Amino acid sequence: MGHVPMQVIKDALPLLKNGGPAMVENAVKNLIKKISPTDGTAISGRVVLITGGSSSVGRLIAEECARRGAKAVIIWDDNQDSLDETVARLTKMRCKAAGYLVDISDTQAVDDIARQVLEEFEDVDILIHAARAIPTSASSYLASAPLTSGPHADSTGLSSVTQAFLPHMLDRDHGHIVSLSSVSAVNGPISQEDYAGEKHEPRSFMRSLRSDLVSKGSAVKTLTVCSYYASNKQSTAEKWASSILHTPTEEEISDKVIASIESGQQELFIPESLKYSAILYKLPAHWYDAIMSILGIK
Repeated sequence: MGHVPMQVIKDALPLLKNGGPAMVENAVKNLIKKISPTDGTAISGRVVLITGGSSSVGRLIAEECARRGAKAVIIWDDNQDSLDETVARLTKMRCKAAGYLVDISDTQAVDDIARQVLEEFEDVDILIHAARAIPTSASSYLASAPLTSGPHADSTGLSSVTQAFLPHMLDRDHGHIVSLSSVSAVNGPISQEDYAGEKHEPRSFMRSLRSDLVSKGSAVKTLTVCSYYASNKQSTAEKWASSILHTPTEEEISDKVIASIESGQQELFIPESLKYSAILYKLPAHWYDAIMSILGIK
């Protein structure tokens, strides 16, 4: 590499002296802007739609949105009784609420009801996928009937519901899409092969969606939630796991989801230590299995 001509150095010195600090400052600001979380979406004054919003974590999120002054809370579910009950609770909280009986695995039904929602409310600002988000335990998942009829209802519903509302968000360059998944999408716990597979698909879908939105410079935001089993009534095995790895309650999950929406966090692990489990995958498989067993992560 040859020497830099002295004249070039002399010409550059005044520029560095006069504009150098500003150039460096702007470069640092741009870097911080790129690596910092995006601004979140305030719940107040927004139209929020929650699939699976009449039970469990979805219902708690709906109620918190009402408390925070949401313009309207729209509930989609497949259980008419719980749907009516939830809408009544939200209405008593002086929140405009509406409920729609929907099988999210039925793409045509999703499209039809999405049109009804948009006709009545014009826009959906925050779309939260909470349908069958988190099982209380492995055995309860295996024993319970699925929310929808499809073998991969989570991924089918996530895709069809997102596609029904995303174009309107893109047109406005505004919106927030949230998917409540499970730690099963990360570490594949025992006795939950089907469930882990279902939860891996939505997480991959959300990552791809986020990358697509970023590449297009869109202001539409995403949040993917991976949580350990929500358990208000723990079994003996779950209590042992909780002594090592905190098992969140449904209330804790709801609170963290709302906080992450408003802060602009893009991926949420509950508890936070779960995000490090991906690092453990770099270890030999038998090491990983042993560590997961010791930690009580099953």
